[in-house]
Amino acid sequence: MKFLFQGDSITDCGRGNYEDPHAMGCGYPRILEAELMAEEENCEVMNCGISGSRIVDLLARWKKDCLNLEPDVLTILIGVNDVWHELGRRNGVDSALFEEVYRILLRETKTALPDTRVILMGAYLTHGTATDPEWDKFCGEVKIRRDITRKLAEEFGLDFVDLQQVFDEAGQKFPPKHWTLDGVHPTAAGHWLIAQAWKRARER
Repeated sequence: MKFLFQGDSITDCGRGNYEDPHAMGCGYPRILEAELMAEEENCEVMNCGISGSRIVDLLARWKKDCLNLEPDVLTILIGVNDVWHELGRRNGVDSALFEEVYRILLRETKTALPDTRVILMGAYLTHGTATDPEWDKFCGEVKIRRDITRKLAEEFGLDFVDLQQVFDEAGQKFPPKHWTLDGVHPTAAGHWLIAQAWKRARER
């Protein structure tokens, strides 16, 4: 069984070598790699997340970093940079284009890898140093991307993980800084939350 995790810096989490899909980084894919390989004898876990990625960046490298790898289970977490890059650099991806490109990406995946199970994880935010200065706009735009992701999961018959709900519920136990470093990037505990949410989705 081959597992592939795709996304931005949340998935990347210090991979270092972007030419090696087995460079796992130290985030939730690493946590899941340990558990999956302990449970399954013939198991391969790959991480192709790259820091800074937007949906258009995923599409540009999709054949090399996904289709050619032929995963049995593919997980995608994308959307926060499509908003964040617009707020900071005016280089984001608006919601209409985000949806159009994401749909192309999923259609290409379904065509090339019809037997691959796909799990989509919705983008999330917590309060933090990176998010609070423009919280209302940041949060509102990320919600739009998350809702699009949920809609596409329903359209293509895929699994959807609502990470915003996961972090909101965790925030009732400990403050946001316990779960994210800056409102976007998870702490070790935050990566554990994502890993547990992914496991629940896989078991459905």
